[in-house]
Amino acid sequence: MTDTTPAPAIPAFPAGSVLGYPRIGPRRELKKALEAFWAGRTSADEVEAVAADLRRRTRTRLAELGLATDAPAIPSAFSFYDHVLDATALVGAVPARFADLQDADGRLDLAGYSTVARGRGDDLPLEMTKWFDTNYHYLVPEIGPDTQFRYASDRPVAEFTEALADGVLTRPVVVGPVTFLALAKPTEDAPADFSPIDRLDDLLPVYARLLTELAAAGATWVQIDEPALVSDSVGVSADVLAEATTRAYRALATELARPQRPAILLAAPYGDLGAALPVVAATDVEGLALDLVRGDAPSVPVPGLAGKTLVGGVVDGHNIWRADLDKKLAVLEQLETLGAAAVTVGTSTSLFHVPHTLEDEPALDRTLVEWLAFADEKVREVATLAEGLTDGREAIHEQLLAASDAVSSRATAPGVVRPEVRERAAALTDEQFRRGPFDQRKAAQTARLGLPALPTTTIGSFPQTPEIRKARAAFGKGELTADQYQDEMKAEIRRVVELQERIGLDVLVHGEPERNDMVQYFAENLDGFAVTQNGWVQSYGSRCTRPSILWGDVSRPAPITVAWAQYAQSLTAKPMKGMLTGPVTILAWSFVRDDQPLGDTANQVALALRDEIADLEAAGIAVVQVDEPALRELLPLREKDHAAYLDWSVRSFRLSTAGVRPDTQIHTHLCYSEFGEIMDAIDGLDADVTSIEAARSKMEILGDIAAAGYPRAVGPGVYDIHSPRVPSEAEVTELLTEAVRTIDVDQLWVNPDCGLKTRRYEEVTPSLEHLVAATRTVRATL
Repeated sequence: MTDTTPAPAIPAFPAGSVLGYPRIGPRRELKKALEAFWAGRTSADEVEAVAADLRRRTRTRLAELGLATDAPAIPSAFSFYDHVLDATALVGAVPARFADLQDADGRLDLAGYSTVARGRGDDLPLEMTKWFDTNYHYLVPEIGPDTQFRYASDRPVAEFTEALADGVLTRPVVVGPVTFLALAKPTEDAPADFSPIDRLDDLLPVYARLLTELAAAGATWVQIDEPALVSDSVGVSADVLAEATTRAYRALATELARPQRPAILLAAPYGDLGAALPVVAATDVEGLALDLVRGDAPSVPVPGLAGKTLVGGVVDGHNIWRADLDKKLAVLEQLETLGAAAVTVGTSTSLFHVPHTLEDEPALDRTLVEWLAFADEKVREVATLAEGLTDGREAIHEQLLAASDAVSSRATAPGVVRPEVRERAAALTDEQFRRGPFDQRKAAQTARLGLPALPTTTIGSFPQTPEIRKARAAFGKGELTADQYQDEMKAEIRRVVELQERIGLDVLVHGEPERNDMVQYFAENLDGFAVTQNGWVQSYGSRCTRPSILWGDVSRPAPITVAWAQYAQSLTAKPMKGMLTGPVTILAWSFVRDDQPLGDTANQVALALRDEIADLEAAGIAVVQVDEPALRELLPLREKDHAAYLDWSVRSFRLSTAGVRPDTQIHTHLCYSEFGEIMDAIDGLDADVTSIEAARSKMEILGDIAAAGYPRAVGPGVYDIHSPRVPSEAEVTELLTEAVRTIDVDQLWVNPDCGLKTRRYEEVTPSLEHLVAATRTVRATL
């Protein structure tokens, strides 16, 4: 007999919502609590109390900004460290080397969770890489054929229940099963033909258990994030992703029917679903959240959308420019023509990519503030658009006019367009993007520098001690004169140079004590930028950055780094590197103007850096490093867009560096990327030496480099600086030996994975000593 019982009505979805919200705290409360816990100064219970208070204040704030508390408008998307690590803990997929940290049910306490993220002794932490095309770093799950999946964490349920007790019906947010497995890497002992996505059927019962637990607790909607569906770069083919999506949501949405589970909002942030849209629409999920900033609204109805709620992500969760509300409302109105059950307003991505609020920025130019929207201001935009979509344009007429006026004033403001900057960029010739043949440069540099085999160096920064930070703060407050501040910084540079001399490094750095951040420092010294006081954004774990705001045409009014590099070189006979941040990374780690092509902006920054390099060279600096750790980060998620991006990004780097003499050695640094995908671009940079992250992945990248026949020098990182652990001399020796087996020794440099700014000298000094000792050991075998 056919079951004629009508399906339960779909629970109401709010008129406006956000996909997530900053979770570190407006004053970085969670960062401070976690770091105190790791240092042994506070207990896990005290950290939990800070986190609970932060979640409660977030819910209160979002309600004040206009999100409903009696419908699931407020997301429950908190994390102590990383949302992908949370998914790993949820499903019990802890690597075998950390199995002793789990209890009998597979659970991790806060100490164990932190150890998986940060490592211990000889146990390496999970590998870290960039989250799609953002500057957020996630921890890569390790999945093998024998990985045991089980329901090992009830945190999503507990945090939902916590909010419900306060009278707020939240929407729990979890990383989806398809994305979780697509982003995972195989365990070391997995067969060569194994892919983590092969384990989907084994994983789905854990997600089903979570959904039933949430439904029992009273959740009406759950948000399942599947950003892998908008990307061609996750290592899983589109066909496999499509089949996995169909299978996953047949199990979670069809076979597990309501009311056994909440209604499912499948979110696809960071891009356009493209061919995956009809696949997702054909599933029985109740709602889809579409990124309509990076993606487009469908122009014609799509089968399967008719019964679903569509959340139009028209407010940009990834950048800080104020929305043109009139245009955004038009996109939502187009979405209403597709025949969906309901259309509501949302953000394109979670708001954890932007700072908390402009209310914390009293020092920002008031004209600039009118053009901006941080997280809180974006929530207000969502609430305003929701009102307009529900009650009509007249209901928000004044807000529409104010937003349009802000957009117009930005277009005509002084400094946004500077004719002299544009004329210089327009006059560029192909010759200004090219250097001479590498073999001639190599001979000239070898004669000038006189370095040994396997030359050792660091990536640039040394630890920023409390004393350095205090001196910088005192100078900012006027408590130190410029001369006193310079004396403090010079004393630190002297200490850093002496330390490197004692350890025995071959090419030295000045340690960058004068720099607060590798992008902000340049933003403070270039025209066209503004910096914030409290615009903190989570980078990974407890680490936060303050992205600068690139709002106008860029130029360099005066030399920036020359005096510091020249002073440092005067302290040693060894080569001293001049240290600059590259144009792509300056763009990637800033909030960049959206009113002209990125390539045009990159060339403006590149010309400013070209001038700086010329001055460094004239000051006698023989080695200049132009860091591009974000080169892979900005790579578009769709393969069809790769060539255009790589063309302008590579050209901007070459524009920065191509003006030097043959005997001036140009270095660059790349980190936390899948380098194999961009080997042609790395080659195109034409840097003399390229240092790369390699320690956590145990030199995986070297196979790609060797296979590509890369002709220039490389420095694969042998010391993972993103963990507090000190690598042993034997560990570094093993990594370096592997490098020598794979790459011609004449091409190899030895260096850490990244800069040392975030570490302490107690970790850095022995690590570098081990690095140099290991290098000497390997040199002796050559």
